[in-house]
Amino acid sequence: MVVLLQPVTFNSDVYVNPKCKPSPVPVPVIDLTDADAKTQIVKACEELGFFKVVNHGVRPDLLTQLEEEANKFFAMPQYLKEKAGPPDPFGYGSKRIGPSGDMGWLEYILLNANHHLSSTKTTAVFQQTHATFREAVEEYMDEMKRMACKVLEMVEEELSIEPKEKLSKLVKVEESDSCLRVNHYPEKEETPAKEEIGFGEHTDPQLISVLRSNDTEGLQICLKDGSWVAVPPDHSSFFIIVGDTLQVMTNGRFKSVKHRVLTNTKRSRLSMIYFAGPPLTEKIAPMSCLVLKQEDRLYKELTWSQYKSHCYKSKLGDYRLGVFEEQLPFYMSNV
Repeated sequence: MVVLLQPVTFNSDVYVNPKCKPSPVPVPVIDLTDADAKTQIVKACEELGFFKVVNHGVRPDLLTQLEEEANKFFAMPQYLKEKAGPPDPFGYGSKRIGPSGDMGWLEYILLNANHHLSSTKTTAVFQQTHATFREAVEEYMDEMKRMACKVLEMVEEELSIEPKEKLSKLVKVEESDSCLRVNHYPEKEETPAKEEIGFGEHTDPQLISVLRSNDTEGLQICLKDGSWVAVPPDHSSFFIIVGDTLQVMTNGRFKSVKHRVLTNTKRSRLSMIYFAGPPLTEKIAPMSCLVLKQEDRLYKELTWSQYKSHCYKSKLGDYRLGVFEEQLPFYMSNV
């Protein structure tokens, strides 16, 4: 089953690379209970780096509850929200995305998903909200962790990855460096004449991201030919995004996909993204079971902590995987 992504039209090169042209593309819709799901997942990761999952097993009332609780937080007076900021990177932030000057039409909270690692800013967010918000967040994180592990286990099985749980264990272990981001794109009093940047184009650094939003449009992905397409929203389903780390570990077989959010509507948009990351000390490199010869490796080894720090200091749109790439010998680079 596939859903056709809608062509995107633009009014100004200020907001969009002029090389990007509208183009429809089918996005895979994968039933996680289907016996063939693992094959479909690998194909989607190779071809698009992005797919939609249904029959995921997450209770609809949990999704509704967390969305309601998040909206309550963002509806609070600004001075109360700012008690949970500025982000470090956890906590509350508004408009500014990271320390390198990127800006967007949004406010957000970033929460540490590892209960064993303390975060004063994550605690500060919970101190500004009712206990039901924390309860919903923690249950949601557990469900996202379960789903991320299930997807990675299917990848392991389909690719015959050894040792077993090579990927999924990185998310299962207590030291896993995962987090939950809740983005709120406020409604606009007047619909602008041009699409405006809600969250600029970027790839996600982690293994995979599990995304859900309300029924407001805005999410777009960039295809291999450089064209951008709009992803129709679906509040009852989840989207899986391949991250940089998984691209490296599969030696480029899976593709980390660029995505962004544009805002041009009077309706607010709320999205929740669970970033499934490895432990900080984990060494990230192409898996030997997929790349038998050392000279065939496209990427060198770095720890997750090193790459995470590199990404945090860069701008959103930078090509960050370059730090991983193996340099060709001089005689080969001049052929």
